[in-house]
Amino acid sequence: MRISVQESPFDLGKETAGFSAGRKDMGALVTFTGVVRDLPGDPLQALEIEHYPGMTEAALTEIAEQAMARFSLGDALVIHRYGRLVPGEMIMMVATAAPHRNDAFDGAEFLMDYLKSRAPFWKREITATGADWVASKAEDEAALDRW
Repeated sequence: MRISVQESPFDLGKETAGFSAGRKDMGALVTFTGVVRDLPGDPLQALEIEHYPGMTEAALTEIAEQAMARFSLGDALVIHRYGRLVPGEMIMMVATAAPHRNDAFDGAEFLMDYLKSRAPFWKREITATGADWVASKAEDEAALDRW
């Protein structure tokens, strides 16, 4: 299991290859990559992401350990960036490995839902008309409730 909270970009191909290298014991490897998307109407200039070092990594480690146990994962990877990102940049990556595909998919979705709604990151959208902190969305909370 590996957790990385980093400012620098990551290489999706390299991370995926490293995560899957030598895996003969797992029947499924699932990856998901989140990308900063533009806003309709008022184009996004940047997304600024803040976190508390140490606290964020501990929280992500705890939820990844829960996913490992709950979904019988053989491995898990969570990468999440912070700092100033622009539309089109990769913001995060989740990878899971499990003997069976349902566990790998469910484990990845569980981690993604947590990252979207509960992980200790604070996001601010910057547009030509100003900057606003991103509030929790009802649909994100509903997605987390299913777990």
